[in-house]
Amino acid sequence: MTILFNLKNIKDKKRWSEPRVILFSFLAILFPLAVLLTFPVFSVSGLSLVDALFTATSAISVTGLGVVDAGTHFTLAGKVLLMILMQIGGLGQMTLSAILLYMFGLRMSLRQQSITREALGQSKRVNLPRLIKHIIIFAFLTEILGGLFLSFRFVPILGWKEGIFSAVFHAVSAFNNAGFSLFSNNLMDFSGDVTVNFTIAGLFILGGIGFTVISDIYVNIFRGFQHLQLHSKIMIIATPSLLLVGTVLIWFLEKDNVHTLAFLSFGDQWLAAFFQSATARTAGFNTIQIDDFTNPALLVLMVLMLIGAGSTSTGGGIKVSTFVVAMLSTLSFLRQNEKVVILKRSVPWSTVTKCLAIIVVSFVVLIGAMFALMLTEDAPISMVMFEIISAFATVGLSSGLSAELSEPGKLIIVIVMIIGRIGPLTLAYMLARPKPTLLRYPTEDVFAG
Repeated sequence: MTILFNLKNIKDKKRWSEPRVILFSFLAILFPLAVLLTFPVFSVSGLSLVDALFTATSAISVTGLGVVDAGTHFTLAGKVLLMILMQIGGLGQMTLSAILLYMFGLRMSLRQQSITREALGQSKRVNLPRLIKHIIIFAFLTEILGGLFLSFRFVPILGWKEGIFSAVFHAVSAFNNAGFSLFSNNLMDFSGDVTVNFTIAGLFILGGIGFTVISDIYVNIFRGFQHLQLHSKIMIIATPSLLLVGTVLIWFLEKDNVHTLAFLSFGDQWLAAFFQSATARTAGFNTIQIDDFTNPALLVLMVLMLIGAGSTSTGGGIKVSTFVVAMLSTLSFLRQNEKVVILKRSVPWSTVTKCLAIIVVSFVVLIGAMFALMLTEDAPISMVMFEIISAFATVGLSSGLSAELSEPGKLIIVIVMIIGRIGPLTLAYMLARPKPTLLRYPTEDVFAG
């Protein structure tokens, strides 16, 4: 299998960089499974190669955008394959590589271990096999528990066999922040269902916090908040803050919209606003019709989608920590502070510049993709912006454009989803091919602003 190649066998001068390894291991999984999806056994009426590639990319990048109705178009085998793709995407291809190597009794090279640790946001001191084992156990136990709760609601409606399968499918989709649903109108029939809303939301919030934070909380659960890593503290504070702000804004902007919240009871309005605020942070489920949102509410969703979830999580976006560091570094500059301080900790300038680089590269990718999609599709600019941001942040919410895309448009979205999943900075590193140099030049100021 391609992803099991041993980096030791590559000569030093021809050795691939870490970003290139990540990209090509991702593609090595994606393309064979996309071809597999075209086989008649997986779909009712067949899939073209482009549609299969779009669907496979959407699943493995845990995006959730679709060109076909997953519930009616795919056979049981096709739905199981989608679940496998979502699980691979949620855990990450480097984690999968490590799992397969350990299963076959093979040792990871030092470089493979380095790449996997980097993908999981861990230090060199961590016991990698034990960490991966804990991640797998946590993921599966969470999905099983989520599936159990969902089965209480789905079994009475769909029957035992279909209800349990649907519950497990939605639990896997939710925890991995994929957003695929077997219901034609996603979760709109459950807009007032507390069990479904909080179970699904709980799953993708847990998945979106990140394995690093979960592990840190587990280790320090009895030691107190002050013993957590700075990254964990940022996620614990920023996640509910963004959720609260998003909920209030969506409710305020949509409460009088007869096509979204106005027809719901007061309690259901807040439940729906909470769910959409949470799901915009890369989950992709919806309990109200997205293309009926007002333009201000759509802008709120786009901002939440772009911020995304946590680093080393199943979610996408520029990441919460990147957003927080960028905002606070801007505040430090305005206050003329030399250091960026967060919760009594100074953030290294290398981290600050990395966060700013992620944001700049992300905007370059977004603008380029929006321009390309405007050339191929006859659609309003708001729909194009929403769809591109949703694909880039691996969210899966759609303004209705995905189902009507031309083949070139689908390929553009595929590329954007891949970039969004592997990370824009990873792609930039691969393309830039940085070359260390000992040359030093005189310093001269540049006028800015």
